[in-house]
Amino acid sequence: MTSTELKNIFNSFNDKKVLLIGDVMIDAYMWGSINRMSPEAPVPIVDIKKYEIRLGGAANCALNIKALGAIPILCSVLGKDIHGHQFQQLMKDANLCEKGIILSDETKTTVKTRVISEGKQQIRIDEEDTKPLQVDEEFLKNILPLLENIDVVILQDYNKGVLTKKIISEVISEANKRRIPTIVDPKKDNFLEYKDCDIFKPNLKEIKEGMQLEFNEKIDSELESATHKLKEALNAKGILLTLSADGICINSDEGFVHTPAYGISMVDVSGAGDTVISVASLLLSEGVSFEDISKISCLSGGIVCQKVGVVPIDKDELLSEAIKIF
Repeated sequence: MTSTELKNIFNSFNDKKVLLIGDVMIDAYMWGSINRMSPEAPVPIVDIKKYEIRLGGAANCALNIKALGAIPILCSVLGKDIHGHQFQQLMKDANLCEKGIILSDETKTTVKTRVISEGKQQIRIDEEDTKPLQVDEEFLKNILPLLENIDVVILQDYNKGVLTKKIISEVISEANKRRIPTIVDPKKDNFLEYKDCDIFKPNLKEIKEGMQLEFNEKIDSELESATHKLKEALNAKGILLTLSADGICINSDEGFVHTPAYGISMVDVSGAGDTVISVASLLLSEGVSFEDISKISCLSGGIVCQKVGVVPIDKDELLSEAIKIF
């Protein structure tokens, strides 16, 4: 792929609309210092100095899509609670489209609060309701009209109940009828429900648990066999398997390719999966080969892993690095 071809592909991202369906959450951070132990229990007291809330879950993927120049339409269900309203305000602040969001009394907005002191996370407090969505008919009625003029659909599952079996099957079926490519970031519960998707992107833990397989991920022939079995089980066009420090491999009708990780070291893996699927989705919408999708996606993951915290990909940096490797 030439530098001109890469530049044209990256420029084409600006015309893309991405329908992103999945679980969203608020990532909350509390930073402080520890100076004494509690007299009430053998636990440290953290004196909080700073508090911050950020968009998390599938919403972080939306931020990556936006950073790449495309238009994300985020579809999810929030609780009718204070955190749901906070989430909507965060979306407004980030200039994200809200027409795919509905509020429900039957769930609550997921919040993950991390207390950080002494340079590390001391505790994480989760507030969530993970029961399968009870308002999936209402949600589907909201989602399906949004497929008009969409270039690619991302299904991002965090096992928080938004992606029910019904929603998964109907969205993929409708997208296939309209010839809109679909890409999936799965979790264990509905692992084998995403039949007929274009690209399925598990990580190593997810494929082993979801397929109940044991294999040596250091041996390419075993990676190829495992991803082939998953591809057949889902009738997917490609399996994009992320391998953390060992990079990414893809198994498709074009063949099997294992791309080593880019970069010298991983500083922070937070949010790397969101970046990988965001980049892969836009490349998929452009008809880029599966091998090149895996190479550029792997590069994007390597770039964000060099940075501290969850940060969206820098489009110009990704293009510059992609030109170097191609």
